[in-house]
Amino acid sequence: SDMTRHNKETLLKMPQPTDRLSRIRDLLTEAYAPIHLEIIDDSTKHAGHAGAAPGGETHYTVRITSTAFEGLSRVQIQRAIMKQLQPEFDSGLHALSLQAKAA
Repeated sequence: SDMTRHNKETLLKMPQPTDRLSRIRDLLTEAYAPIHLEIIDDSTKHAGHAGAAPGGETHYTVRITSTAFEGLSRVQIQRAIMKQLQPEFDSGLHALSLQAKAA
């Protein structure tokens, strides 16, 4: 039926989530398969500050725990995560408060 075909096509296309929080979650989940991942949009707290866009989605807090970070220093972990999220920084992510630790 048309419906089934439509569903298959929709699944194949799997559009990128439009909200940054979902994209950050997807990027970090794919990269680090975290045991714990919490992402908080802090943008409203920074409304009117430099770097805060009218639409928000600029400031986030990320708490992540993953076995992938084992043996890495705090700086190395932060650098790895920032690199992972580079596309988001390129598209308007302004500030990330990061709390990352090895599991």
